[in-house]
Amino acid sequence: MIRIISFKICPFVQRVTAMLEAKQVPYQIDYISLSDKPDWFLELSPTGQVPVLVTEGGVSLFESDAIVEYIDEITAPLQADLTPEQRALNRAWSYQASKHYLVQCSTMQSADKAIFDERMEKLSKSFEKAESQLGEGPYFSGATLGNVDMAWLPLLHRAAIVSDHSGHDMLAAYPKVKAWQQSLLDTGLPQKSVSEDFLGRFTDFYLAERTWLGRGANIDEAPTAPAAKVSGGCCG
Repeated sequence: MIRIISFKICPFVQRVTAMLEAKQVPYQIDYISLSDKPDWFLELSPTGQVPVLVTEGGVSLFESDAIVEYIDEITAPLQADLTPEQRALNRAWSYQASKHYLVQCSTMQSADKAIFDERMEKLSKSFEKAESQLGEGPYFSGATLGNVDMAWLPLLHRAAIVSDHSGHDMLAAYPKVKAWQQSLLDTGLPQKSVSEDFLGRFTDFYLAERTWLGRGANIDEAPTAPAAKVSGGCCG
């Protein structure tokens, strides 16, 4: 069985597990602490980052882009009969999502509205691009769930949690992205692709008192100094 090494609130890992769940591929998952990485994990991961996928043959794969390509090669595709050009475009649109995972992590940790707005400007550009690309839905390429959906799922899932718990909707200006977000939530994949205690761990970290979102996104709050970096939130 495939084995995944994970950190519980890592979006890069969720992209991988969402794809496995969508393809109904059985897997084992082991969680580690990024602030106290075990030696056995460092021996498996040249970068010291999650995710790591250990194949049934015992080979350790790293980097989420490489891992999802491997999963695609050993399983039936979510979207059949794509041309080489379509597959290349899907990879490009998937990259537009994954390169913003850490941007979203940083934005959610903002200590006040001024910092949040500054960081959100970059994140918003990714949602603007998706808004201009989306058609009638319900998924990125239309009626069929695909790899691009799996890549964007962590961003959209986290935006939904932020909206539910802080009242701030990162996607308010993007109606097509909002509809896409709801379609992905309706599949159940966001919930299936994370640990049972994901919501609590996520809110404890990103929606804590130290963040603007955690304080209820109070728009009347005076700016403060940037918060010190807190270990254990995101991954690479």
